[in-house]
Amino acid sequence: MFTPLEKANNKITGRNKTNGDDGLISPSTNPAREGSLTGFTGSIVALVTPFKDGLVDYDKLAELVEYHIGNGTNGIIPCGTTGESPTLTHEEHGEVVSKVVEKANGRIPVIAGTGSNNTSEALSLTKYAKRAGADGALMITPYYNKPTQEGLYRHFKAVAEGIDIPIVIYNVPSRTGVSIFPETVARLYEMENIVAIKEASGNIDQTSQILALCDITVLSGDDSLTLPILSVGGKGVISVVANILPQDVSEMVSRFLSGMVKESQEIHKKLFPICRAMFIETNPIPIKTAMKLLGRLNGEMRLPLCEMNNEHEKQLNNILKEHGLI
Repeated sequence: MFTPLEKANNKITGRNKTNGDDGLISPSTNPAREGSLTGFTGSIVALVTPFKDGLVDYDKLAELVEYHIGNGTNGIIPCGTTGESPTLTHEEHGEVVSKVVEKANGRIPVIAGTGSNNTSEALSLTKYAKRAGADGALMITPYYNKPTQEGLYRHFKAVAEGIDIPIVIYNVPSRTGVSIFPETVARLYEMENIVAIKEASGNIDQTSQILALCDITVLSGDDSLTLPILSVGGKGVISVVANILPQDVSEMVSRFLSGMVKESQEIHKKLFPICRAMFIETNPIPIKTAMKLLGRLNGEMRLPLCEMNNEHEKQLNNILKEHGLI
């Protein structure tokens, strides 16, 4: 379920247009769109990036996009953490976004990962995503340099003012070393094109506090906590598990949002062991390994990520068997 939600009855109106001077490759076939989307809900997949012999496998990438469109996924995020964005060159990053937008062809929204711990680089990547035709941008909180709350506010504000595309903030302190406070989220929500937050702090209170302060769309960033986040007012998930079970994740969210809570709970119970298994090693090692075991991907990753150890792979294989996937 993808829902364009009106925010204070306003649309984003194409201010601060880019002049294309960001240094990334120029998209040749995907026209820029006016930023009119102001919300995202449902099951949005954090898409893996397929590799073959060290290079991005664009044929497999197109195949994965088509697979998700045909299996109920409500949105696609290329070049996020699950997409191994830290190991992509800027040229590859731009090409992956462009290819996903081109293949999706408006059938479901594409939210490009454009985060960086360098504000000017994040703005550059976000400008490219806009020109490539992406429907939104997912921006992680800056990692390693650990900005203050004021620094986080100024970082997102600079990008939001620099390009008119809907922005989803991504809060995942376990990977970045910094958490964005609910009060900072509420300040940022005053900007018309900051429309949602991917909340992966692991703390349900964080979601409750955010929603007590503002009406921003909260999306779960942790598959095992999607149902609890929905129960306190969340509107969907940016999902790793959807890479292998797109219909199940989509059904769980859509049923909850349609008032079919018991049915949603049953799907959650079925998915929970797989959700936990996706983090027995660093994401995206388990999901790529699972896709390899299911014959959907070769499992190739780029260093410093490497193959799963044998004991964990056996454990993952058993969980997939118990779920009836193998």
